[in-house]
Amino acid sequence: MMWLLYGLPAVTPHNMLIITINVIGITIELHYIALFLAYSVGAARRRVLLILVAEVAFVAAVAALVLNLSRTPTHRSMVVGILCVFFEAGMYAAPLSVMTESVEYMPLFLSLASLACGISWTAYALIKFDIYITIPNVLGIMFAVGQVILYAIYYKSTQKILEARKGKADQISMAEVVIDGKNGNATRSGAGNGHY
Repeated sequence: MMWLLYGLPAVTPHNMLIITINVIGITIELHYIALFLAYSVGAARRRVLLILVAEVAFVAAVAALVLNLSRTPTHRSMVVGILCVFFEAGMYAAPLSVMTESVEYMPLFLSLASLACGISWTAYALIKFDIYITIPNVLGIMFAVGQVILYAIYYKSTQKILEARKGKADQISMAEVVIDGKNGNATRSGAGNGHY
């Protein structure tokens, strides 16, 4: 939503592509959020609603402050552009937050899509030479390349971890074995077998 604010003619004149792309993106995201809210319950629904309300309130506050306190489009685009740089750099770096010595929760296609997105937006930013679009997308390219390199490094160890986990799931631990006192048979414990 910050990029939509950045693209407004009152903030950065002649940025119709930024407005168009971000309106489409927000529309798609709102559909995902609506589906999530329709099928979620309780704490998860409240949490997403609170985050959504907080985000809309933050963008509205920034818009009100920038449009009322800044008199020139150059100053407005600088203030909003700096905020956009921080948020977009965080978006590109976010997949690295789940990175351990395993790439189980860091899909390769997400990293490749981030790389493609960063390259395309950097190309656009260099054509217009918009520094506030260039900086986060160059950082995004670096983060995405780093993710792909980490994926290549940790792919084999992830496969070993997954195989070991699958092997453990196939084994019966001693805590799950119960000796039936009547006939000496060993059975798996659990409510499905009538043992509580």
